[in-house]
Amino acid sequence: MIETIRSGMPERRWLHVQGVIETSIVLARRFGADPAKAELAAILHDLAKYWPVDRMEAYIREEGVDLDVLGYDKELWHAPAGAYAAAKDFGVTDAEVLDAVRWHTSGRESMTLLDRVVCLADYMEPSREFPGVDRIRELAQTDLDGALTAGFDSTIRFLLDKGKRIYPLTVTARNGLIRNTTTT
Repeated sequence: MIETIRSGMPERRWLHVQGVIETSIVLARRFGADPAKAELAAILHDLAKYWPVDRMEAYIREEGVDLDVLGYDKELWHAPAGAYAAAKDFGVTDAEVLDAVRWHTSGRESMTLLDRVVCLADYMEPSREFPGVDRIRELAQTDLDGALTAGFDSTIRFLLDKGKRIYPLTVTARNGLIRNTTTT
């Protein structure tokens, strides 16, 4: 499985995946998620990243879980397509792992601990460089939800600056994290 995934992406993307694997394991241990599930989800998270758009669309339509994503930036599509491919093509059956892959680009309402770990690892793995990433890494030392909220804020700002539409589940995920933080 790993060699098949690796061969489907450029070397620089594989280096990113390795960073997400390492970061997911660290975050899982730090915040109480299952490190083995975090590792598997991280391995799979960009499985469909370099697929042709028509293949991603076909997988999303066949799965039928979140067809709304097709109306938004194609950068989001590899996550649901990859989750379906992990199940269909590689036989992954763990729903928690598949969900962490499916929602790693957008987030969702009521994200699980594993969802949050993998999503955050994707934002802050060591090769990522963007304004605010150091703050996200600092927050991630003690505050998973605060760090992930900062990540979503960064994405939303980026999309606003580019004049792009914001996927509603990203806003929902962000607001849910803030709601959970303020009520605990």
